[in-house]
Amino acid sequence: MLAEPHFTRHAGAWNMLTAAVCMALLGCLQAQELQGHVSVILLGATGDLARKYLWQGLFQLYLEEAGKGHSFRFHGTALTSTKQGQEVIAKVLESLSCPRDTAPGRCTELKAQFQQLSEYRRLKTPEDYLALSKDIEARVQHEGLQEAGRIFYFSVPPFAYAEIARSINSSCRPGPGAWLRVVLEKPFGHDHRSAQQLATELGSFFQEEEMYRVDHYLGKQVVAQILPFRDQNRKALDGLWNRHHVERVEIIMKETVDAEGRTSFYEEYGVIGDVLQNHLTEILMLVAMELPVNVSSSEAVLGHKLQAFWALRGLQRGSAVVGQYQAYRGQVRRELQKPDSFHSLTPTFAGVLVHIDNLRWEGVPFILMSGKALDERVGYVRILFKDQAYCAQSEKRWVPAQSHCLPQQIIFYIGHGELGGPAVLVSRTLFRPSLPSASWKEVEGQPGLRLFGRPLSDYYAYSPVREQDAYSILISHIFHRRKDSFITMENLLASWVFWTPLLDSLAHEVPRLYPGGAENGHLLDFEFSGSHLSFAQPPLEQLVLGPDSAPMPSDFQVLRARYRDSPLISAWPEELIARLAGDIEAAAVQAVRRFGKFHLALSGGSSPVALFQQLAMGHYSFPWAHTHLWLVDERCVPLWDPESNFQGLQAHLLQHVRVPYYNVHPMPVHRRQRLCAEEDQGAQAYAEEISTLVTNSSFDLVLLGMGTDGHTASLFPQSPVGLNGKQLVVLTTSPSSPHRRMSLSLPVINRAHKVAVLVMGRMKREIAMLVSRVGHEPRKWPISGVLPDSGQLVWYMDYDVFLG
Repeated sequence: MLAEPHFTRHAGAWNMLTAAVCMALLGCLQAQELQGHVSVILLGATGDLARKYLWQGLFQLYLEEAGKGHSFRFHGTALTSTKQGQEVIAKVLESLSCPRDTAPGRCTELKAQFQQLSEYRRLKTPEDYLALSKDIEARVQHEGLQEAGRIFYFSVPPFAYAEIARSINSSCRPGPGAWLRVVLEKPFGHDHRSAQQLATELGSFFQEEEMYRVDHYLGKQVVAQILPFRDQNRKALDGLWNRHHVERVEIIMKETVDAEGRTSFYEEYGVIGDVLQNHLTEILMLVAMELPVNVSSSEAVLGHKLQAFWALRGLQRGSAVVGQYQAYRGQVRRELQKPDSFHSLTPTFAGVLVHIDNLRWEGVPFILMSGKALDERVGYVRILFKDQAYCAQSEKRWVPAQSHCLPQQIIFYIGHGELGGPAVLVSRTLFRPSLPSASWKEVEGQPGLRLFGRPLSDYYAYSPVREQDAYSILISHIFHRRKDSFITMENLLASWVFWTPLLDSLAHEVPRLYPGGAENGHLLDFEFSGSHLSFAQPPLEQLVLGPDSAPMPSDFQVLRARYRDSPLISAWPEELIARLAGDIEAAAVQAVRRFGKFHLALSGGSSPVALFQQLAMGHYSFPWAHTHLWLVDERCVPLWDPESNFQGLQAHLLQHVRVPYYNVHPMPVHRRQRLCAEEDQGAQAYAEEISTLVTNSSFDLVLLGMGTDGHTASLFPQSPVGLNGKQLVVLTTSPSSPHRRMSLSLPVINRAHKVAVLVMGRMKREIAMLVSRVGHEPRKWPISGVLPDSGQLVWYMDYDVFLG
């Protein structure tokens, strides 16, 4: 008799094994199907932003992700009482809308599901955050789920960030294995210092990869398309996207509404902090940055953005024009309860001229402009190409949309305006662009519609197949961890480094008043030359001074006087810099005509930057080929260090003019891999170079500044070093970091044929008054020892110094 098969003898065990395997497989399938539970906590859920955009964005996220592996719960929180908050949220949830292609019955069903998953609770104390965390954990455990992560969306004022962050970090972080994402809304500070402080504060609670700083403009469909457009059209754009072909770039956001109801915010940030520093700057980066090989790599995109930030030329007072609509002052008085005598200097309009100092964009003007109470609501980026064609036939015989003499431009039309919605436009005389057909379609012709001087038919025009709200797109990107649509801390601080000097220079600037709307006429038109921007027309009315009125900027141009028995030239900063640049050029031309060369010694610091830019951009007759450039002083840092005076000279002057490299003489502060070591004899080496190349060691012109303590060059009070003797170059010690310096001595300065002392800024007023009264006391005030032996001393002071 044959033995019974083993599996029949143990059928029960086999059945149990089969059931176990099936359960395991089913469990694996369920694990694949349900990847975990996501809690979305909306802080400030009853506020204006949340009601208008964020709840709709969260609903859109639910529609896109429901059934794809995650379960959701949406917690609306605020300081509002529970009953009142629930009523507000109920109304908001009822007003949510579905995509157009959703059937009404299906939309009702989806909204009901979302409402079931949404709740309101008051969130105020650390105990409230702890209770929320425990509720999430209990729900996850009760439903047999695994927690995937938590999203906290801060739709609250920035002053509340730190307290909320502390409560989340201490009481409401998810457990091990789950992620945390914290979403922050602008503004991120009002200058570099406040932005740095906020970043440090938040960085003590969250890691950088956990933070998503929102600029909702990066979620707008056309803005989000800029990099993909450049990538998909690389072949056509490679030869065009540069200074040789681009005439200028305009980045514009105009609004018809004013700031009523938001004057508290505007008084702190103004239009620059509200729009230009963030929205328009981010767009500028997308247009100007070098294109990564892989535009889908968040890390590569953010790295290239940062490189573009560091190539931005510093902004000066002359880089901008500002205005304020006439009703704004009254609105501030009413809303902030200010007295009738209150006068606001907050700009509600700004035009800014930006230059990028790299090989791709050198010399190309980027115009950023935004304002309230303007004639239309529209946003766009316009890249205008140079007209490099000549058409022999008259314009009436040009073939529409084909003649190469027609304007050639690419326009990223962000929205509103004549088109009414987002679009990408490319002149037909350039190339037919490639856009993803699944999400972009050609715009149908609209007879009679003209954009930027040409009929719509002159463009290849594309619009989104389905328009999406910016916040819906960004919330989806947060969920999918797409960081390239958000602002990193490095990029944020780089932006504020760029904008803060301009904001400081505008702090006391009286903005041009404009009536608002169509009545503005040409009042806000501006024009630019080199690095300088100015209004194209005079203001509507001029102030008439009474007998006791204080002088206004328009009352003076250039004032001549005497200071310490030497000539003084005083003017407002722009006129002063222009006059000094002209005087330096005149001295250079005269020296080259007489001796064949011009030896110019320049001080470092911030004051000469505007002068360097003026010389670089506005003085084409300057004999650079015959000019030797020397440094008056240098910090003991490597020459490539941002604090190096030579680096400032390189960034703002040398890279823009053609000076033979052998005519440029940096101070040898970095020798044998050491900085200003006495035994390396750097000072002696520089002195020997001067003695060899400069006749009698007498520079043709030395440019100096004056510190608030009376120092000049790097010769400081209470130090005898460099004040007398035979040394031409000395090592000194500064009271501020970096402490070690190299400097021309007072004797070699006084050998110069001409010495110009540039003094600018209200902070120099006090020392200027003091120095005007003292005698020859260089040990106390080194600047008082400047008196050329046989040359000329001329003082250049702006009105903030001279008139106070």
